Amino acid sequence: MPLNKEVKTQVITDYHRHEADTGSADVQIAILSKRISQLTDHLRANKLDNSSRRGLLKLVGTRRRLLAYLRKTDYPRYLALTERLNIRKK
Repeated sequence: MPLNKEVKTQVITDYHRHEADTGSADVQIAILSKRISQLTDHLRANKLDNSSRRGLLKLVGTRRRLLAYLRKTDYPRYLALTERLNIRKK
């Protein structure tokens, strides 16, 4: 279940750093967070869907790695993004 084009475009416009930005860490993390919340809702309704659960775990791992990269390179931006997306930080 990929994100709709309209939803993805809206997320990109909300989190981009400049006009042509579509792939910065901020945008990637925001898109992954939206997709993770979508899959979480799906799994609440379909508890036995193990293939979607595996996909969810892969997305969470990818987001975790991107957050670690952002934390290492630009800590104030990391704090602002985690606050804005309501992501727990360790």
